[in-house]
Amino acid sequence: MASFHNFITTLYSFLIFSASLNTITGAFVEEVSKARVINREEKTTHLHFFFHDVLGGNHPTALRIAGPPESTISDFGNTMIIDNALTEEADPTSKLVGRAQGLYSMASQNDVAFLMVVNFAFMEDKYKGSSISMIGRNPVANDVREMPIVGGSGLFRNSRGYALAHTNGLDPSTGNAIVEYNVYVSNFELAATANTATANAVDASLATREYLPWQYFFILFFFGLYYIVI
Repeated sequence: MASFHNFITTLYSFLIFSASLNTITGAFVEEVSKARVINREEKTTHLHFFFHDVLGGNHPTALRIAGPPESTISDFGNTMIIDNALTEEADPTSKLVGRAQGLYSMASQNDVAFLMVVNFAFMEDKYKGSSISMIGRNPVANDVREMPIVGGSGLFRNSRGYALAHTNGLDPSTGNAIVEYNVYVSNFELAATANTATANAVDASLATREYLPWQYFFILFFFGLYYIVI
């Protein structure tokens, strides 16, 4: 009888403990679900900078990592990895606003078109630590090329948009190039005046802790059984 009494006591304690866990978990899930209805507003940001692709000299920022032997960058399959400076003006000594890190590869056999896979990592003002990701086809012989922005991080989280590239300068002897970028990115941020009623509802849901129906049943059943045995 004593062992059975101990078993009932332990089981009763376990049910009370599990009920409290389920209550807390339920409140957490409810909080996340309701938080999603808080008002958001979409904003579009225009970024303007110059991309410096340096292939030669003592400190190149673009290095060939793959491609056919005895070939040039304009030959099919050649791939470059880059860590290029992004500046405020076309002058390479102007203010540094970020880095272009990634790679580009000659992906066309019929014309000069690169596959661009690049992260623009910013280091200026409130955008420091934020980045945007670009992937697309870059037909460099065209005056203006459009490539998609497929995502971002920090202030540009969940962003989308497009980049317009225009070659500002090219040195045929070294292959060094300066490319002007106008980038338009859109993403959502919390509205300046959030819905107060919704926020209050979230707080209230956290304060309310309800047992599940099956927990009521088993708690009452074993509570009664406990006193019958005693």
